[in-house]
Amino acid sequence: MSLRIGCVADDFTGGTDVAAAFRRAGLRTALVFGVPDADTALPADCDAAVVALKSRSAPADEAVADSLAAQHWLWDRGAAQTFFKYCSTFDSTPAGNIGPVTDALLDAAGAPLTLACPASPPNGRTVYQGHLFVHDQLLSESPLRHHPLNPMTDSSLPRLLAAQTRHRVGLIPLATVRRGVAAVRDALLDRRRDGVRHVIADALTDEDLAVLGAAALELPVVTGAAGLAEGLGRAYPATPHPTAEPRPPAGRAAVLAGSCSARTLEQIAHFRAAGLPTHHLDVLAAAVGRDVAGEALAWYDAQDPDLPVLVFASATPDELAAVQQELGVAEAAAQVEALLGALAVRLVRRGTRRLLVAGGETSGAVTTALGIDAVLVGDEIDPGVPWTHTGDLALMLKSGNFGAPDLFVRALRPVPVKEPM
Repeated sequence: MSLRIGCVADDFTGGTDVAAAFRRAGLRTALVFGVPDADTALPADCDAAVVALKSRSAPADEAVADSLAAQHWLWDRGAAQTFFKYCSTFDSTPAGNIGPVTDALLDAAGAPLTLACPASPPNGRTVYQGHLFVHDQLLSESPLRHHPLNPMTDSSLPRLLAAQTRHRVGLIPLATVRRGVAAVRDALLDRRRDGVRHVIADALTDEDLAVLGAAALELPVVTGAAGLAEGLGRAYPATPHPTAEPRPPAGRAAVLAGSCSARTLEQIAHFRAAGLPTHHLDVLAAAVGRDVAGEALAWYDAQDPDLPVLVFASATPDELAAVQQELGVAEAAAQVEALLGALAVRLVRRGTRRLLVAGGETSGAVTTALGIDAVLVGDEIDPGVPWTHTGDLALMLKSGNFGAPDLFVRALRPVPVKEPM
């Protein structure tokens, strides 16, 4: 069976989020890490494949090259439509990479325009009058204004995108969306006649996104967050899949957290409050040569194997600022990724079979270190946070801002071992 839709995602946890959305829509979905090559194999009978890149904060020309390579790989496997997935908070820089990548994908497909909507209502992301809201706050007034890599100080999506592309940017307002699929299609034709290439759409609910997805079904390239991906996926005719879905295996469980988002810090605090074992990684000590990873492994070996454990480099804004002041932003991030990637490999060798990773860059480091090319997407624990499966290892790759405060505890409850019949 060839793919029905292919997705290019600009980070690893974003890839997980959108893969979960396609699966909710009834599509059997694979998640591929990094730019795939000809030998990268997909699980059998997939309707959708998501290629998760580390392109969100890469130089624009590198992000474009990787995204085009992923698009061509998906085309070679039958995907007739490309979905470009970026963060539901649209975090980027004035130079890109959302605009440059979208333009490159459109040029390659020979497509005149695209529909764009980063709304994800279950996660509190909505778009109204072209402005992006995080729960009840404008993006520019939310905690994302303090994002360590891409601080978001403007909420106007047309204005943000216009700074990243030489093409015209337009808007489909909520009133048009609420009139239904035909009205949105007519609006897209009107914008095309007006020379608009990037069409932002308002959306407050999943029902709005279902309308947008159905209206965009014939577009060669569509862009947005997981909410629009689910709406698009639901517009495809259903296909039965007799293959049984995998379940997380029994065995030791661990969390590796590198995200410094407010939600991840809440999840760490909840894990601690539950009386479960935690260990903090001293990034500054690692930078001057102390064997911080070895210390963490010695601590892990001393823990009760029946309890999940948490190893984290996450820090409060003040703590993060101090580390970045000492090491620089890039070096601080590199130290965290190197530490957690190395720890992941050694934990799996020690028998960890359920591994929850918090943070997009951290997830990229972990999957790269483990040499994992592709996984099959399984059950969600929270919106946008599914288990994924490869061999006898279950991975959960969590965007820093996603999941309820008790996610770590709920996700890693001990898995009962089935007694032999």
